Amino acid sequence: MRAQPFFLHRPADLATAIALKAEHGDAATFHAGGTELLVALKAHVLRYEHVIDIKRIPGLKGVRLRDDGTISIGSLTTHDSIANDPVIRASLPGYAELSEHVANIRVRMAGTLGGVLCFAEPHADAPTLLCALDAWVVLAGPNGEREVPCRDFHLGEFATARADDELLTSIEIAPQSAGTRSAYRAFGHTERPAVGVGAVWSTDNPQRLSLWAGAIAACPTRLARAEEAAASLDAGLPAEEIWRRLRPAVDADARALDAHDDLHGGADYKRHLVSVLAERALKACLP
Repeated sequence: MRAQPFFLHRPADLATAIALKAEHGDAATFHAGGTELLVALKAHVLRYEHVIDIKRIPGLKGVRLRDDGTISIGSLTTHDSIANDPVIRASLPGYAELSEHVANIRVRMAGTLGGVLCFAEPHADAPTLLCALDAWVVLAGPNGEREVPCRDFHLGEFATARADDELLTSIEIAPQSAGTRSAYRAFGHTERPAVGVGAVWSTDNPQRLSLWAGAIAACPTRLARAEEAAASLDAGLPAEEIWRRLRPAVDADARALDAHDDLHGGADYKRHLVSVLAERALKACLP
């Protein structure tokens, strides 16, 4: 099936792209990698008279290490570029590994991080680990720039905090200390995860765990009981003992998740996967 005809705009700068969206309103949409949008247009799930291709706008691609150590990922950076970027591989090897396994090679080569975040399809990998990492996004619109934490960005299935006239320009990740490690583990029967779990373990004082489950609900969900239990653990415990003490809290978090039966599996099966994947992600973070 072919998409309905539309006008394609290719602005050369951010201001022009924002002005085009303001001019055409609901009849227009932004286009980045297109791995989600073009499928929806061809299936006639979405219909736009104007498509604003933002790939020519400078400054929206690539990974930058800011002076304060913050890692800034341009919204148009592809999953493949992130997986192979030396800054990501050195500072966030867990995120590089995630990017290496997104969907398939076509999606990794064309799909962008900003695109997958804005499309907000629940069965995606990146949002879960970005929430665990306390990352935030930068949005630009007619009224200037604003920042939104990733954990507040997704509001539900295909719904985000981005206003319709705003562009996501970058994803920012705070400096990672020497005592912090992160990992992501997922499982699925298709190219999309049935469940994914992102973990960040910090041995800094105070010791801290950030643990999030994704794909199982409409947006990434914090496993708060497990995080609270981790804060009370003695420092220096072996990995197996840490998991033994955290498992009851993880299982309780999993049972409380708002899971549903669908093509990715039954609700109870997916809750079980949360516990399995949480153990794998956590142990990958532990020395």
